[in-house]
Amino acid sequence: MKQQQDPNKAAYTEGISRVDGRLKVTGAAKYSAEYNQGNMAYAVFANSTITKGTIKAIDTKAAERAPGVLKVITYQNAPELPGYQTGKDPSKPPAGGGPLRLFVDNTVKYNGQPVAMVVADSFERATYAASLIKATYAEESFQTDVTKNLDKARRPGGVRTEDYKRGNPDEWKNAEVKFEAEYVVPIEVHNPMELHAIIANWTADDKVEVYAKTQGVKSTQNAIAQAFKLPKENVQVTTKFVGGAFGNALRTWPHETAAVMAAKLVKRPLKLVLTREMQFNSVGYRPHTLQKISIGATKDGKLTGLIHEATGQTSSFEEFTEGTVNMSRFMYACPNVGTIYKVAPTDTNTPTWMRGPGEATGAFALESAIDELAHQLDMDPIELRLRNYAETDPENGKPFSTKFLKEAYEMGADKIGWKNRPSKPGTLKEDGWLVGYGMGSGVFGAHRGSATVKATMQANGTLLLQTAVTDIGVGTGTAMTAIASEAFGIPSERIKFELGDSSLPPSPTQGGSAITATVGSAVHDACLALKEKFQQLIGNGGADQPDYVKVLKDKGLPQLDVTITSSPSSEARKYSSYSYSVHFVQVKVHPATGVTRVTKVVSVADSGKIASPKTARSQIVGGAIGGIGMALMEEGVIDHRYGRYVNADLAGYHVPVHADIPQIDTIFVNKPDFVVDPMGVKGMGEIALIGMSAAVANAIFNATGKRVRELPITPDKLMA
Repeated sequence: MKQQQDPNKAAYTEGISRVDGRLKVTGAAKYSAEYNQGNMAYAVFANSTITKGTIKAIDTKAAERAPGVLKVITYQNAPELPGYQTGKDPSKPPAGGGPLRLFVDNTVKYNGQPVAMVVADSFERATYAASLIKATYAEESFQTDVTKNLDKARRPGGVRTEDYKRGNPDEWKNAEVKFEAEYVVPIEVHNPMELHAIIANWTADDKVEVYAKTQGVKSTQNAIAQAFKLPKENVQVTTKFVGGAFGNALRTWPHETAAVMAAKLVKRPLKLVLTREMQFNSVGYRPHTLQKISIGATKDGKLTGLIHEATGQTSSFEEFTEGTVNMSRFMYACPNVGTIYKVAPTDTNTPTWMRGPGEATGAFALESAIDELAHQLDMDPIELRLRNYAETDPENGKPFSTKFLKEAYEMGADKIGWKNRPSKPGTLKEDGWLVGYGMGSGVFGAHRGSATVKATMQANGTLLLQTAVTDIGVGTGTAMTAIASEAFGIPSERIKFELGDSSLPPSPTQGGSAITATVGSAVHDACLALKEKFQQLIGNGGADQPDYVKVLKDKGLPQLDVTITSSPSSEARKYSSYSYSVHFVQVKVHPATGVTRVTKVVSVADSGKIASPKTARSQIVGGAIGGIGMALMEEGVIDHRYGRYVNADLAGYHVPVHADIPQIDTIFVNKPDFVVDPMGVKGMGEIALIGMSAAVANAIFNATGKRVRELPITPDKLMA
């Protein structure tokens, strides 16, 4: 007799479909710019046409007289925000640099910086009026090319960016086999489908409602409350849907604060949506970074010394840092390691985190260098990695909570057909194209923070879960529903997960691949606590799962709820916890034109238990696509004569399209890590991209014998 399968368990194993999928495909999902309030005003910026200097004069009269204009704001008439008062000159940021503040003085710090804001009764009228604003400047010399500002590079502050030394890093110079090379990652710009947008509506002199594109409603709430010196509960932030973020919505940008200020001045709801061009100038980018890798090894491939140096771009007014060199400290077992990280200021806006922040940049250098060393040793790149496999964390001596990277290497190599990889580059051809195989590893911390979730069993049998987390498109709501379904033991159709609202219980900003472990743990714990509360109510000792609706009815209760805060255990501090990926790529390169086609991709993730298989696959596929774009296409190009982007649109800034991407195979090791959290899950959003650009570069070398160390790898570089 065939055993009947529990449909709820089956759904959990196979992965439920996106709980918000129907809303998105039918257009019912409401994004931040779509909350159209009555009597809406619209804001548009007039932007600087110089790169550095001061405003000598700004003529706004024509704009003020234009039809429908309600207000024109410049540094001359903008109110001083109470949160900007520092006890000194309020126009200056705190010591050590800080975010740009709009309309506080007449200085221009980068090309495209807003110098005026027009508010009108329609977007079209605001746009027209903004074009009438005329400014004259006292222009100063500037530098937007980080390669010309390396003499100004400095070591930044912060523990995460301090120089690191283990043993004698210079030991690489005495090795039997030595390798040294430099690698370059250019500016890469966030280009999500959804443009940055904010709607602000002051409902009282000290209360404001905000709809904003943000990765953290609580962080945006805190930033606005601080700027306007309001009680946090007087700032309501709503973000129900995000059309892609990947890091550029991790902070509250100057344009958002300016929009909230303008809404208060005109005393009506106000909407501001950035143009695609302003996305390049206003919400950060992956910084232009130069790296140098020096490696020493024995003839049989054991690493004896490694130095990773990096200099990353920052703005002249704010210090931005990221973990570019950190992967090199622990990825491979090497007794002598040194890392050096510097930042070089340029007259540009501030960079920001971009998917795989720092590690994606660093992995391109490290994983390319390991591949180059393998070629120099005439050794298979996987074999070289296995000979230097770290069983414990070389950086701190701690055991890993779990690490199944060896399994990932084996699973991916088998799936891609690694045995077909030619050991001699440039020797495998198919239909006139050169064929090559490459691989690259990725790693990112398996983080878990604190989150609070309220779980309510309602009289209609629906389990309502509430927390303030946002879902930036990765499927957080779906993953939380799946976790709750398993923990509480009811079908996913009876679960509602409410998010994206600052009035809900606190949850961290979505970033750093930590939300499933963090919020998922709170969901898990809240479900168990609610089950226990029901058991206490009926007093049956937990032998059977009760009929929750009947219990509520019998007890005369409209609902039963618990609110649980879940935090990491102290035990977790005894371990190093990471998620890992291995990306395998096959490419075909046309020898005459240098055109490269990625023809096969296999991405393997060692990221604990997979809570939501369908959305997990989407995460890996999306990251792989981003990594291919990083390798072959993406580059923000500035004309350094003028300090201005020349490709600030989707025509000039190339990202992958369907024709560029093959079918991507995703494999999950799917072994739990119960040190990190009670479900055994670990993050995968970052590792989906980290290492992919190196895998593509290594495959291109295997196909052509040409090593390109500066991204993107465009046809001209292969034909040189």
